Amino acid sequence: MSLRAPIELKVEYKRLNSFFADYTRNISKGGTFIRTDKPLPIGTEFRFVLAVPKLQAPLELRGKVQWIVRPTDAGGDAEPGMGIGFIYESEADRARVEAIVEDLMIESLGPVLHEKLLRR
Repeated sequence: MSLRAPIELKVEYKRLNSFFADYTRNISKGGTFIRTDKPLPIGTEFRFVLAVPKLQAPLELRGKVQWIVRPTDAGGDAEPGMGIGFIYESEADRARVEAIVEDLMIESLGPVLHEKLLRR
């Protein structure tokens, strides 16, 4: 399992002819969890945009729905939404996105905690 940082970023994507704006709950180098009451079906590949603070332009990504939590399934601390695995166009694209995510994780967790979690 990848180290995940709790973070809320605005995410925008299109479904059929409608645009959606939801928020992430956490992010890792391999993917993110998007909070939504209307998750896409498992296996759906789509393009989405993350509004990342400190970046001049939003981060455009491709992803695939790996798992979902429907509003009826959510309970306790669980939130409805969908787990997204990133799909990279190339190794250069992977390295670029992973570097951005690494910076977000350090900012979210702090450098000391981030380093301790990485060494486990």
